[in-house]
Amino acid sequence: MNDDVTTETLTSHLEELRTRVMNCAYIITLGSILGYTYSDKLFEALRVPIKPYLPDGGLVFTNPVDKFAAFLRISIFAGIVLTCPFWLYQLWRFIAPGLYAKEKKYSLVFIFSGSFLFCTGLSFAYFLVFPLAFKFLLNFGGTVDKPMITIDEYLSFITTTSVVFGAMFEMPLVLVLLGMMGIIEQKTLRESRRYAVVALSVVSAVVTPPDVLSMFLLLVPMMILYELSIVLVGFFAEQKQHASPK
Repeated sequence: MNDDVTTETLTSHLEELRTRVMNCAYIITLGSILGYTYSDKLFEALRVPIKPYLPDGGLVFTNPVDKFAAFLRISIFAGIVLTCPFWLYQLWRFIAPGLYAKEKKYSLVFIFSGSFLFCTGLSFAYFLVFPLAFKFLLNFGGTVDKPMITIDEYLSFITTTSVVFGAMFEMPLVLVLLGMMGIIEQKTLRESRRYAVVALSVVSAVVTPPDVLSMFLLLVPMMILYELSIVLVGFFAEQKQHASPK
């Protein structure tokens, strides 16, 4: 009997997850269609960080379809960014059943905070990390050699890295949610601080351009956000205790 209930519960969760993932796909697709109408302007904006370090400020393409593929990539990237509040809402709807009634009132806080953190991560990468990384990497070893970077390579790098930065900045939100669901505790996060430093260092080295400066530009805010997460997990744990029936 218990096995049947467990199987039914798991099936229900998987079906709910499928529904939310499909909703996110539909939402991002609509956002991508809207983003495609502005893809030329977005392309100009995305090339700004590298433009000063390229001959004549231009990227190159080696395939007739590269430019079209680039606009499609840009539109998908725009769709992810533009619809951020909507796919965060879908995430909230998926996890909300596991929360107390008083915790469910934080839906708007969750969506607003998640959108803010995601956009902050994107902005941090665009305005600080990319300019400094390109300045170091493309000027490394002198100016005799000239960079020849393709549109596909550049857009793949900058859009993927931007989304990764946005996702990394969601760490406080993820840890708070895990805390609210009873999966982690403030004490655990404190005791795991040294391991967090190692883990975040490895992740920062993997997702950033291959220079030490870029790694530290991500690692430092990540550690600040981790410390903030410890405080927030403790705060919401107290709220959960007050919400529990006596």
